[in-house]
Amino acid sequence: MTPRGASPAARPRSSAGTIAGMARVLVAPDKFKGSLSAAEVADAVIRGLTAELPGLHVTALPVADGGEGTLAAALAAGFDRVPVTASGPTGDPVETAYGRRGADAVVEMADVSGLPRLPAGQVQPLTATSRGTGEVIAAALADGARRIVVGIGGSACTDGGAGMLQALGVRLLDADGREIGPGGAALHQLTRVDLGELRPSLAGAQVVVACDVDNPLTGPLGAAAVYGPQKGADEAQVELLDRGLSLLADRISETTGRDVREAPGAGAAGGVGFAAMAVLGATLRPGIDLMLDLLDFRSHVEGWTSWSWARGPWTSRPCTARHPWGSRGWRGTPAPPWSRCAAGRRSMPVSCGRPVSGRPIP
Repeated sequence: MTPRGASPAARPRSSAGTIAGMARVLVAPDKFKGSLSAAEVADAVIRGLTAELPGLHVTALPVADGGEGTLAAALAAGFDRVPVTASGPTGDPVETAYGRRGADAVVEMADVSGLPRLPAGQVQPLTATSRGTGEVIAAALADGARRIVVGIGGSACTDGGAGMLQALGVRLLDADGREIGPGGAALHQLTRVDLGELRPSLAGAQVVVACDVDNPLTGPLGAAAVYGPQKGADEAQVELLDRGLSLLADRISETTGRDVREAPGAGAAGGVGFAAMAVLGATLRPGIDLMLDLLDFRSHVEGWTSWSWARGPWTSRPCTARHPWGSRGWRGTPAPPWSRCAAGRRSMPVSCGRPVSGRPIP
């Protein structure tokens, strides 16, 4: 089964140049959210380049930042697609997958617990669950994966990662010793956390989370306050969800002896960042850096004359998550000349690069 937004064209491909001395160009696009997948952007850019410069040596390498398109980018880089049936954000089963290469597995939260998986786009701010993400992680562990890379952008839930933890064996119990229900509203029923049945395979595995936000779990900059409205929560529901997340953090810290609710990224994906760090021992890394490493981007860049990087639309968000070198500048590796194209523009800072000029890409 081919994942949404991916196609056979998503695989890195080259158009060999026939002109002596012709420059080599690497096209490394992210998705144009709501418009094109990264692979489709790459195809469009290459068509435009080769129409103007026949014989130009062009290679495509779709990339992602840990949100939507993460799985497609992994598959384009040679990971195998492993299909999984898992719970969507409303609990209904959805067909999804993870990527597998050697001991590594790549899980995209958006593809199983994300906003695009809501039936008819109907938001469920109080009951949406991250359970399906945990089910895909569990499937990868059962298949022998020992490093699980989880891209957590684009989630539909604000449950603090409770559903994910339940799918991995954690028991979240109410006053009567029964499992609490799905969603952030159900966290108010939580009285005890039992880690006794946490999947043993996690002990020998490394969980790495691709995350591009640094919000804490709770408070005015927390998961509910900042991202809850994007998932359909009104003001009263935001307050309800924030109190539930605080209660979850209290109960987990009582059980584990450590409190990471204020850690940068704890509020990512409705609190999945918190659950991953607090219970799974996960490491959070900037999404673009992690994905570029996973895709072996450095080896693709070295030796190239220039490259084209694309995503869209452009906004006034900080450029660290959007710059082609990611947030760390690739540890001093000099960048070749690069150009940028986007699906739209809103307050685009000139310091982020130079736009592509010329005719629109077909």
